[in-house]
Amino acid sequence: MVNNYASYTAIAILGIIGIGYLILNGNIRLPIKLPEMGFVRRDGTQFFVDGRPFYINGWNSYWMMSEAVEWLSRSNVRSILDDGAGMGLNLVRTWAFNDAGYHALQRSPGHYDEDVFKALDYVIVEARRRNIRLLLSLTNNLEAFGGKGQYVYWARQASADVGYSNDTFFSDPTIKDYYKSHVKKILTRVNSITGVAYKDEPAIFAWELMNEPRCIIDPSGNTLQTWIEEMSVYVKSLDSKHLLTVGLEGFYNSWSPDSLVANPGHWADFLGSDFIRNHLLSTIDFASIHAYPDIWMPEVSFEEQLKGFSKWVDTHVQDGALRLQKPVLVTEFGLKTKSSTRHRLELLKAMYDAAFDSARNGEACAGAMLWQLLEEGLDEYGDDYAIVPRDEPQVTELVGAHSCRLEKLFHSNFTAAVTHRKNKQVSTCKPLLV
Repeated sequence: MVNNYASYTAIAILGIIGIGYLILNGNIRLPIKLPEMGFVRRDGTQFFVDGRPFYINGWNSYWMMSEAVEWLSRSNVRSILDDGAGMGLNLVRTWAFNDAGYHALQRSPGHYDEDVFKALDYVIVEARRRNIRLLLSLTNNLEAFGGKGQYVYWARQASADVGYSNDTFFSDPTIKDYYKSHVKKILTRVNSITGVAYKDEPAIFAWELMNEPRCIIDPSGNTLQTWIEEMSVYVKSLDSKHLLTVGLEGFYNSWSPDSLVANPGHWADFLGSDFIRNHLLSTIDFASIHAYPDIWMPEVSFEEQLKGFSKWVDTHVQDGALRLQKPVLVTEFGLKTKSSTRHRLELLKAMYDAAFDSARNGEACAGAMLWQLLEEGLDEYGDDYAIVPRDEPQVTELVGAHSCRLEKLFHSNFTAAVTHRKNKQVSTCKPLLV
């Protein structure tokens, strides 16, 4: 009898382990309760959800899919999302690509690692649990995580005549087919946890064609413009529910000669992109800019950098309203962490004040997204701008205060966002002090 009991116990334990394994690997899908969400829409220069204005206070954590591949490191994804939710943030920008490297999503053209795809599934679900939406970028102009250079390498390995420059990414037919294949794979992916296709997932705020596209071999901008036209039409043919943006930094070229003075230097005139031209397309729903005054204007004082930063934002917001009639989202901005805390807080306050004034007046600045938030110990994803929330209480307090006042602006029965450090609700918003 004892032996039989032990046998039944062992069988039961093995059964539980086996079922757990199947669940964790997506072979068994359990019912999951997630917050209801509507899709974000655009009307003129504003975003709306279910008929109410939607303004953004967000951040970048590009690394979340990579950290979600291994079960032990998924806690970093949950922690950074908890940090964001604790500051009242409502949008995170992250990568929906990783080509050929460690934990690659796309190992070679058209061949994907299902475990990495399940990691992206997990990121989407965990963000939605916290009422946080995602801006998903589809590839990179830079070398990190593969990007256009990896696509060119793949084409060259397939004997395509791609020339000497990675910028042939934008014109080579083989590479364009590779990219379209990736876009289709992402947009039609069915989440292994929820059973919802990405193209039908309201927690996804928008798609981004590429992070910081530049085509230096054609400074006229014609090559990049043709690529944006083709790829934006293709994305919209697959997904009519989500918003789409290009992923631009915001530079002007000769197509907008009167605006060249807004560039941070003459070097920006010849990168093959133009803020107005690239965003005018009907298939592009909103404009984006990035802002790094300490990189772009390294030889001037912080006071001059701050003035330049504010002018950069204001110029693009005005162009969004008057020339594009579309929202403008600052999808990356920051100041190096080696800068004084006061300077970083002053830059944050300048950005958030501009965003709040725009929201209060119904203008074109749709919000801003800090670059970047990082969990402690993830040095491999770090850079000169990374902020570990637990180490930066003044920053997290200021970010949370901005979230609070945005919520109060649009919700009459507002209860302020959960404070980051005390994890309890507050009824008033702190002023943005530096």
